[in-house]
Amino acid sequence: MEMLGNLSVTPTEESAAYHSRPRRSFMMRDRVQGSIYFVALALSISVWFIAVRAPLWLDETSSYWQIHEGFSGILSHLGNLSTPAYPYILWVSTRMIGTSEIALRIPSVLAMLGAVYLLYLAARELFDPYIAIIATAVFCLHPVVVFASIDARPYAFAVLATNAAILVVVRLRRNDSNWMAALLGVLAGMIVCFHYLFATILPALVVCFFAVKFLDFKNLRRQLGVALGAFALTLIPVIPGLLAMFRSSGTHTEKLVPKLVTLFPTLAPGWLAIIFCAAWFIDFFIAAMGTRHQHSLSDRWNWRSLICASLAMIPILILYGVSAATPLYLLADRHRLVAVPGIALCWALLVSRFHFSAIRSLFCVVLVATTVYGLVNSPTSARHGYTWKYALAIAEKDASVDRAPVLICSGFVESNYLVMPVDSAKENSLFTNLSYYKLSVPVVPLPLMLNDEAIRVGSSFLQQQTQKHQRFLAVAHRNSYKTLDWLARSASGTYAVRKLGVFDEVEVLEFLPRIPTVTAH
Repeated sequence: MEMLGNLSVTPTEESAAYHSRPRRSFMMRDRVQGSIYFVALALSISVWFIAVRAPLWLDETSSYWQIHEGFSGILSHLGNLSTPAYPYILWVSTRMIGTSEIALRIPSVLAMLGAVYLLYLAARELFDPYIAIIATAVFCLHPVVVFASIDARPYAFAVLATNAAILVVVRLRRNDSNWMAALLGVLAGMIVCFHYLFATILPALVVCFFAVKFLDFKNLRRQLGVALGAFALTLIPVIPGLLAMFRSSGTHTEKLVPKLVTLFPTLAPGWLAIIFCAAWFIDFFIAAMGTRHQHSLSDRWNWRSLICASLAMIPILILYGVSAATPLYLLADRHRLVAVPGIALCWALLVSRFHFSAIRSLFCVVLVATTVYGLVNSPTSARHGYTWKYALAIAEKDASVDRAPVLICSGFVESNYLVMPVDSAKENSLFTNLSYYKLSVPVVPLPLMLNDEAIRVGSSFLQQQTQKHQRFLAVAHRNSYKTLDWLARSASGTYAVRKLGVFDEVEVLEFLPRIPTVTAH
């Protein structure tokens, strides 16, 4: 026994203290690693709020238009593409926190935070906690998620229901409860209730269900029946909207030709692929040098890989296939959000194959740092879609002097197929921007594109204004600049045109009557 001052240490205690040092070292390293991942995830979420104060863009004003007449007016303001769940949630929120631009976005922020948490729980079912955080960080940093997280539209709620369904279907691997199967059916129905096009995730959820239950055929049939029954019941309220959407499907999208290469920024946004390849090379090089590496993770390449690949590829390939095979173009960035949870899980699956935990941490840190740095220093990071706010403010200020009428081109593609609502443009779904950013002067509506309806309305208006010898304004987004050019040419004989400015891609023109020339006799 060794004496040290007043303390006596037996050989057994000395040995225990010696062996506890690696344990304490491991715990300290684990805490540091956990702190790194926590900070990385917090930074990933923080980038959502860079543009939270930005004015509403056109589609967000549609959400406000649906609720601006109160609870009783919501049903009559639901269009063919509007799902019934979100407007009522937004209305309840506005009763509590108001209708400012930030207030309208708070429900989406909360829904996306919930989606992040549910994705983390789902990833925990597939990977260890640190890999789950990497999956969550990839999800949070995805440009589509950054946009949707503060977008006053139903996309954040749709992905919330999607991630909840993913979590439930993964947990069904160890659960034979009918209640859990019914919950999966309800969540699958809620996905469609929040956004019709998110139904493209449903085939992927079916594949995932069979992937987790294929060894339990008896319970598979029972739970599948329960889930389908619950799904059908949940879907009943949206059936009329789905039928209306199919009947008018050709009027809601632009005619664009899809290209497979356009999917790459969704599957590997920003520097993600490059950072992964660099981390993989470092990991491979160190392992090839003969350094001892951690336990094999090969068991993760079975049902887990099928789940991740299905959730990522099936919905986005359906969107691409429909866009390629029909006149409908469904590959807008906001629609691709349905595949982002699966894409994040796929990248986590790939990172889980690294031999060294330090390389995984390095991958996460570099990914978050480069993405956050790029977003913070981007000149467009504080912009959330284009807005009519500034252009309409200038038009209101200039036109209100003598109540000059304002010609406005709609920002919605549906306007190209409809007769313009001359007497009620300010209360029409084609001009929802006027419900939030208001004009007190008369408004003359025009469609998005220069077509026969635009020429008919514009010609009639010019004839009336020429007789009145009254000035007027014209406002249009860059998609409608051809209409502004046509107006300028058509009125050139009797009006002088002055550009008041271009505000966030929305141009404002002033048409001033020319002074008639007096012929001397």
